[in-house]
Amino acid sequence: MSDIIKLLPDHVANQIAAGEVVQRPASVVKELLENAIDAGATSIKLMVKDAGKTLIQVIDNGKGMSMTDARMAFERHATSKITTAEDLFNLNTKGFRGEALASIAAVAHVEVKTKRDSDSLGTLLKIEGSKVTSQEPTVTAKGTMISVRNLFFNIPARRKFLKSDQVELRNITDEFHRVAMAHPSIQFSFDHNDNSLFQLPTSTLRQRVVNIMGPKSNEKLVPVEEETELINISGFVGKPEFARKSRGLQFFFVNDRFIKHSYFHHAVVSAFEGLLKDKAIPSYFLFLTVPADSVDINIHPTKTEVKFDDEHSLYAIIRASVKHALGQFSVQGIDFNLEQQYEVPYEVARQSQAEKPRIEVNLDFNPFKDSGASKVSNSNVGFTSFKKEKAPVWESLYSGMNQSTELIDETIHQEENPQLFQREEHQQKPIFQLQRKYIVSTLKSGLLLVNQQRAHERILFEQLSKQLSKNHAVSQQLLFPVKLNFAVQEVLQLKELENHLEGAGFVFKTLKDNVVEVEGVPLELNENDVRTVLESVLDSKVTSEKDTSQLSLQLAGQLSKSMSIKTGAILSVQEMETIINQLFSCSEPQLTPDHKKIFINMTSESLDSKFQ
Repeated sequence: MSDIIKLLPDHVANQIAAGEVVQRPASVVKELLENAIDAGATSIKLMVKDAGKTLIQVIDNGKGMSMTDARMAFERHATSKITTAEDLFNLNTKGFRGEALASIAAVAHVEVKTKRDSDSLGTLLKIEGSKVTSQEPTVTAKGTMISVRNLFFNIPARRKFLKSDQVELRNITDEFHRVAMAHPSIQFSFDHNDNSLFQLPTSTLRQRVVNIMGPKSNEKLVPVEEETELINISGFVGKPEFARKSRGLQFFFVNDRFIKHSYFHHAVVSAFEGLLKDKAIPSYFLFLTVPADSVDINIHPTKTEVKFDDEHSLYAIIRASVKHALGQFSVQGIDFNLEQQYEVPYEVARQSQAEKPRIEVNLDFNPFKDSGASKVSNSNVGFTSFKKEKAPVWESLYSGMNQSTELIDETIHQEENPQLFQREEHQQKPIFQLQRKYIVSTLKSGLLLVNQQRAHERILFEQLSKQLSKNHAVSQQLLFPVKLNFAVQEVLQLKELENHLEGAGFVFKTLKDNVVEVEGVPLELNENDVRTVLESVLDSKVTSEKDTSQLSLQLAGQLSKSMSIKTGAILSVQEMETIINQLFSCSEPQLTPDHKKIFINMTSESLDSKFQ
């Protein structure tokens, strides 16, 4: 029997290794940007076409490579970052394994132009599926330009499982943010299909966060600064009132490397204890600096999961630092030096000199003399004339007793006019609101108790589901468009859902950069609630990765939940009747879209049993 274990060919091994490193176009962007930073670049340009499926190009002004280095960089396990195993415990660079470029070249067409400052000519290198097709001298500027075209051209199955352009572009944008935010001293630019998405100049950390997240984010940031022997913490947390129910604005960086750490995330959330709304998640941009030998970043291929030596102590320091920053922010919100002043009307403040008040007193006035009191002049300012009357004698209490008095019996009066009473009873509606939460109505069989918010949610869900399935809804045009500012990745997510949102009644005038301009909204939506509803859609993580029918149902469920009347709203009798009538016209009046009970029917028998 022959042996069955064989060595894989190099091109097959490279494709298998690429599966760990290159999962999607965003993975390529991350690796190329980090290589440019390690090369000492001060300016990095990222250009993408068709969400990275056609082209990913990174241009930097770093130190460049020689002809030999350019060729060796695409060999597996070839690196300039480490030489011994001990170097793995003292890493100060982004990449160090020597697998990224080899994995990218195994599944794409790669072209490299690079030149060192000391060389007169640079190097042009072309690779297709791990095979070098061309290597020759060329004229180029100092630095490196790497172009990755036709990703997964030789693995059709992998290419088929890529998501839509909007989803892949959002992932690329996330990676760009993570790299650019950690290096505010480097100039970055990001273009997609020849459209500029980001132009980030050299700036401070706060300016970099604001340039990425939008100008409105500046007022939402609370600075965090702490220095200890174990860790130095800097960065910002979002103010509690701006916390959202979705993740996405939570950034941890360790030694300028983005990481995900659920334990430290819990530390930040616990520092906001008592300050957040239900299920809200605070935003934060925290940079942790620790000794390189106290953290292990080599436990995951993407290097986003790391291991610390003393996580419990770091947890306590992070929690205390964030809590201290929030405490200082709360104290700064109170101005103890503010003097209480009266608000003077503008017309009065304009007068050059205030008129001096005058008081006139009648020196002859004597309140104990009746005659004197009656002679007081009406012309005296501040006084009015009066005549003191004699107090009535006690006999006046019995005046009128000799006249006949009739006592009116209200019950007799009501019986004399029974039609009026019956008419009032007929006009009274057997429906009322309980605790501004429930609608109570009487039935022939007993009592009906309806949760007003859940009932309205079910009504809106069925209306929106029909509108989304037909991709047509009636929209109310706004007199003045509502202009909203969102983060760029949130605008991309809304743009991804634009057609479906328009099917629900939204009309967008602008969806570009970090600006969203709304011209029309659904009939049931108040203009002041547009931002809240769109934020709820973003928080729900509704994406176009699902098929059309599932996406329509998911979007209708989220919109109905955010647009429905809330507990505490006061309803008129007519509004309550309308809700009940529309509810029982629904195909499923008993449950909400997320399967919660809407109403309870209490029969007369069940009511009678309560009194036994």
